Amino acid sequence: MIKRKIESDFNESIRQFPVTGLIGPRQVGKTTLAKSSIYLSESIYLDLEKISDLNRLNDPEFFFEENQDKTIILDEIHHLPNLFQLIRAMVDIHRKPGRFVILGSASPALLRQSDESLAGRISYIEMMPLSLLEIDQTESWEDLWIFGGFPEVFLYSNTKSKSNWYRNFVSSYIHRDLPQYGLPADSKVTRQFLMMIASSNGGILNYSTYAKSLGLSIPTVKTYLSFFVEAFLIRELYPWAVNPKKRLIKAPKLYYRDTGMLHYLLGIFNRDSVFGNLILGSSWESFVIAQVSSVLLSDDEMYYYRTHDGAEIDLLIRRNNSWLAAAEIKFSSAPVLTKGTYIAMQDLDIELLHVIVPKNENYPLAKNVRVIGLRGFLEFLDSTK
Repeated sequence: MIKRKIESDFNESIRQFPVTGLIGPRQVGKTTLAKSSIYLSESIYLDLEKISDLNRLNDPEFFFEENQDKTIILDEIHHLPNLFQLIRAMVDIHRKPGRFVILGSASPALLRQSDESLAGRISYIEMMPLSLLEIDQTESWEDLWIFGGFPEVFLYSNTKSKSNWYRNFVSSYIHRDLPQYGLPADSKVTRQFLMMIASSNGGILNYSTYAKSLGLSIPTVKTYLSFFVEAFLIRELYPWAVNPKKRLIKAPKLYYRDTGMLHYLLGIFNRDSVFGNLILGSSWESFVIAQVSSVLLSDDEMYYYRTHDGAEIDLLIRRNNSWLAAAEIKFSSAPVLTKGTYIAMQDLDIELLHVIVPKNENYPLAKNVRVIGLRGFLEFLDSTK
């Protein structure tokens, strides 16, 4: 089993909070982590997609009272959103750490499907696909990029199995998961929209373009996209837009969170088809941003910066109201920066710009600019915690 870096955060949350929420896309390893925790040896696991486990909760209040000395793990809790209100009441009656662990494949808002909150009682931890820092250095970073970071896919030895896995994964989200979360959508339109986002991965969001292509209203497009984001399929990277003296781009960029899913939707199944595709640069950006996100603190913020005059930086990371890091993302062994990058550094008072490249490099490119491999950059970020 691959050891996940968030395991210590998960265990600490169990020791501290009455309720721990472990959220992330399907098949990312949430159930495996919860079941393997040494702090949950006295626990009851309920899969709310199984009728037999649902039947055990015909009288949930009685069940919770009878098992208040054990940690109750509730998997796919969105099937019973009314449980949030009862969990809140049970915690208030008998508050102790580790009473409940809830697992969900969507954001807290989608899981609840209501205004019921467990604020002050719950710690949410997001679990992401595999990070470069979680796999052995002898493993191929290219495989993680090309085929994605879902643990089961990563461990498959042949391309056909990986492709079949993604076929089932995408189909499940389109036909079952997103409708269960409340997306009132035609499955054909959902697939078409996901493929359109894949084709323009890394591009600046334009609702009008999508609405026109899909034959939908702009509010409907916004609804679709919000479900894709809340289900951990798509990431919105917002611009840093607080400089009143500059004409700034103010719309977010859209990136797939997992490059394996991105490549599957684009019909890319191997290294050669990635390298020969126009998506190469934006795919690498998606991978880098996802990897960076996996090692940041939960309160850290990521942005990009672009002005109408051409000043641009691909990735800005902010912590405690100051810049933690700034980076250009280049799939190149000899990266070159534009004048606009240096102007952006001046605009934002960036003291050091990293240029992230695939290979394990670390050398100065220019004054206040350093080329660094992705793994090295992740290790740097991890060391700042």
